[in-house]
Amino acid sequence: MAVAVLMAASVMAKETASPPKVNVDDKAINRDGRMAASYAAVVKKVMPSVVNISSTRTVRTQRFGGPFEDPFFRQFFGGEPNPRDNRPLTHRDRGLGSGVIISEDGYIVTNNHVVEGADPNGVKVSLADGKEEYTAKVVGADPQTDVAVLKIEAKKLHAITLADSDQVEVGDVVLAIGNPFNVGRSVTMGIVSALGRGFGILGQHGYEDFIQTDASINPGNSGGALVDTEGRLIGINQSIVSGNGANQGVGFAIPINLARSVMDRLVTDGKVTRGYLGVSLQPVTPDLAREFKLSDESGALVGGVQADTPAADSGLKEGDVIIEFNGKKVADVRHLRLMVAQTPPKTKVTFTIIRDGKEKTLTATLATLPEELGGGSSGGQTQSGESKADALDGVGIADLDAHTRRQGDIPASVHGAVITNIESDSAAEEAGLRAGDVIVEVNHQPVRNADDVIEIAHKAKGGRLLLRVWSNTDGMGGTHYVVVDSSKRKQE
Repeated sequence: MAVAVLMAASVMAKETASPPKVNVDDKAINRDGRMAASYAAVVKKVMPSVVNISSTRTVRTQRFGGPFEDPFFRQFFGGEPNPRDNRPLTHRDRGLGSGVIISEDGYIVTNNHVVEGADPNGVKVSLADGKEEYTAKVVGADPQTDVAVLKIEAKKLHAITLADSDQVEVGDVVLAIGNPFNVGRSVTMGIVSALGRGFGILGQHGYEDFIQTDASINPGNSGGALVDTEGRLIGINQSIVSGNGANQGVGFAIPINLARSVMDRLVTDGKVTRGYLGVSLQPVTPDLAREFKLSDESGALVGGVQADTPAADSGLKEGDVIIEFNGKKVADVRHLRLMVAQTPPKTKVTFTIIRDGKEKTLTATLATLPEELGGGSSGGQTQSGESKADALDGVGIADLDAHTRRQGDIPASVHGAVITNIESDSAAEEAGLRAGDVIVEVNHQPVRNADDVIEIAHKAKGGRLLLRVWSNTDGMGGTHYVVVDSSKRKQE
């Protein structure tokens, strides 16, 4: 995955202000099927709103001597080490990107990675007319969405009009505008290839809802405008999928609705606070949909509910499937996580769940997402055994004791049986179970020890088991559901 910029980063400001006054036209685009012969009028309308951004940052490196600076060689060739030889060296990196003017009084939206790590007064903005270069203040930046907001001291700028990106559809014609490879402002045309894309480009704590387009986006285009055929801003160009850093027809843009939400909070609060429900979620797989008697694989399955959180207070339980949030259908885990995060803390929300095959509506008041949220195998003296139930063939399990808890960093609140070992190429390994996982439920029945797991598993029929498992992933423990099915292997 190549980021479409030549250098990147983020500086946060603490001042507060009112949200920028922006122009918004939220009606749907005309989709009568006719293709314009020219988009020159649209380009003339939009081009003055797209700016070039250059940023500089100071990079420190270490000076190293040649081979004869090694003490081993110095004993033969003499000489004393020069203390200045290991002094740090500094040099400046220069990055190039693009940005979009979204208010007449100088607010500009770009990518966080365009200005990340920039020196004080190191971000420069050039307008389309090229007559003047401004030193920009970084109002704020949000790495989790890759959005940054700049401010230049200027008036009566050519601000772009914002569209409602929720109304964008696959197949809509779009134009990408920016400064690729620093050749100057350029325009490319394509269509919206897909919506709601998320591939982990921004890391495990990132919030991705990208618009995918085949309009050419190249290094230097980052932070530029993706507009519809009426010249309204629908997205901020962000990255490309490429093996060599150049465009190959798969580019991504941040929907303007998401970017605007982040922008408003950065301007008013200097930071982005996000809603927090307090659940661990997992995708609804075909196997899980079958076990929970769901009609399809949409929604998000609740694998765990944290104590003393809005989710716990609302009555949400493990095994519930959230299918609607505040009246909007939940497509998958990523979609729900994004909707919760975009909702301000202290907001009262409703969500529809499926529990035991029936729909139910719950309410909660969101908390603030903690900042930090942005396994080892057991051993020692425990007595372990191997389950002889078909689905858990090849799985060693043991009771939890103090030694096991310390080794696996397993909280005292977690009860069940720990997996000590798993045979390779077993149904359990294929399902994703790992040594160090703790089985807390089997077929919706809580378990307290290894004997409980074996007893319930032996009574099960059909070679399928639904397990709720606690895992310690990256130091953040939580529960999730796993279907172990040995019947498929028997048929092969």
